[in-house]
Amino acid sequence: MTTDIDQLRQDLLASVDTAVNLDALEALRVHALGKQGAVTGLLKTLGKMSPEERQSEGPRIHGLREAVTEAISARKAALEGAALEARLAQETMDMTLPVDGTPPGSVHPVSQVMDELAEIFADLGFAVATGPEIEDDWHNFTALNIPDTHPARAMHDTFYFPEGEDGEQKMLLRTHTSPVQIRTMVNQKPPIRIIAPGRTYRSDSDATHTPMFHQVEGLVIDRGITLGHLKWTLETFLKAFFERDDIVLRLRPSYFPFTEPSAEVDVGFSIEKGKRVIGGSEGWMEVLGSGMVHPKVIAACGLDPEEWQGFAFGCGIDRLAMLKYGMDDLRAFFDGDLRWLRHYGFSALDVPTLSGGVGA
Repeated sequence: MTTDIDQLRQDLLASVDTAVNLDALEALRVHALGKQGAVTGLLKTLGKMSPEERQSEGPRIHGLREAVTEAISARKAALEGAALEARLAQETMDMTLPVDGTPPGSVHPVSQVMDELAEIFADLGFAVATGPEIEDDWHNFTALNIPDTHPARAMHDTFYFPEGEDGEQKMLLRTHTSPVQIRTMVNQKPPIRIIAPGRTYRSDSDATHTPMFHQVEGLVIDRGITLGHLKWTLETFLKAFFERDDIVLRLRPSYFPFTEPSAEVDVGFSIEKGKRVIGGSEGWMEVLGSGMVHPKVIAACGLDPEEWQGFAFGCGIDRLAMLKYGMDDLRAFFDGDLRWLRHYGFSALDVPTLSGGVGA
């Protein structure tokens, strides 16, 4: 019996070492350790042995099974490793091949226009300021000289948060970026020259209005500021933005609680191929609101209106994009339609510069 086990051990281990592939190794495993295998057959004989025989032969048979099992596992790992090496050697990739197609993704027109605005106003000495989109009532309305009875405070225009504890300020989604002007005047000493682009929120939705939209506001606070400075700044900005020298402006008297005097700014347009194009003077189109900062607003920010004056203006970034790049429906800006973005989007390399032209 002992001789038979030793011989079987040698034969099985030799066969495992010479197995040429995984299929041959699996067949050998079944031959040795399967239900009808040679080693399994020896294990079944243990029940028929006497206690003395089982004590002497049992360890030898179990040792045979463990030796064959370990040999098969080691050979399997070696064969799998060799197969992987052969596969990797065949599946090489030529990294010098050209890229297939253009890289996906593009810059949204709103982001592009924001970059254009920052580039233009940086050349005029303006910094970019930001502020929170969740505002309190004081920064969004009260400090801007907007009375409690003003329609802008109505629930149907403003997204208010639920009332908090007694004494807490009423919170809301900012309805314009003007609160950034207030925060800047409170925290920064004049002179001040900033633009404040960002998201704003109002309860409105149609072809030219959406509940969330983008605005840019400008603010200048200094000594001796006049309406003439405002008109020159806007004229310089619009000529650079639309990249035309035939930009004509018209300032119409208007009313905004935070400016006095206030003016709506119209820009001349021409009809080309049945569409309105900014430039010329065939007609007038309102593009932004502006005015001299109200003395009450300056005083609310802790400044002396007798010493400091300023002007402010604001317009919709989405509307500027529509006018410049020929888009007809504001709602498409927020639909997430990749076809629209591929058509109107910009390459990441289309960086606005004044020397090369701010537009793409």
